[in-house]
Amino acid sequence: MKRFEGKVAVVTGGGGGIGSAISRRLADEGALVVVSDGNLDAAKFVASEIEDAGGSAVAIAADISQKDTGCDLIAEAFALRSRIDILVNNAGINRRGNLLSLTEEDWHMSFAVNLDSMFHLCRAAIPHMIEAGGGAIVNTASQWGLYPAPNHIAYNTTKAAVAAFTQNLARDYAPNKIRVNAVCPGEILTPMLEAGVKRSGRTIADLDKLAPFGRIGKPEEVAALVAFLASDEAAFMCGSLVEITGAQAVA
Repeated sequence: MKRFEGKVAVVTGGGGGIGSAISRRLADEGALVVVSDGNLDAAKFVASEIEDAGGSAVAIAADISQKDTGCDLIAEAFALRSRIDILVNNAGINRRGNLLSLTEEDWHMSFAVNLDSMFHLCRAAIPHMIEAGGGAIVNTASQWGLYPAPNHIAYNTTKAAVAAFTQNLARDYAPNKIRVNAVCPGEILTPMLEAGVKRSGRTIADLDKLAPFGRIGKPEEVAALVAFLASDEAAFMCGSLVEITGAQAVA
């Protein structure tokens, strides 16, 4: 399928596990993908893989926790083809701990990356979408934003805010034909998850046993859902929070 032929998509956190899968999927379907990441080498690696596979991609380093950097990212993306059709707010961090074990820096940085960045990026991108007659925004929330896991108060709270932000944005800009939805993944096999599992002394096999589906999820499966929500096939989906968990409850 080439559902995004001629379209421009911006993916934040595009050098990471889920973000790189999203970037590749959108490019496979014809989009020019702006792979944005705080790690320029990671973004360049993903962009080069896309180019090698016959797709189109541009790598841009961006610390989206900073307001001006997020606005500059959208300006650079728009300058490529004078359009932004898809914005995937995927970048996120997970500062673990309960209220008394977190630092103030943990709390504020969690909000800066996981939520404030969406505020700035959407404020910069939406005027271009309005002028073009519509667009699609897909945010990465989390199953834990809907059903909090213990000892992750900063992450859970920011992801709950992402869910509320998504639904508010959808209701405000649906009249402009801008569809805003969020994916809410459960346990997905990413480098971030693998690092956390290693610290806990558990294994991926241990996590697989917890999922009724028999295994945890793959980044490519989240990417497929994001591509669907960004496509015209999801034309009437706006304000949806879509869980992708393999029926696994929060551990």
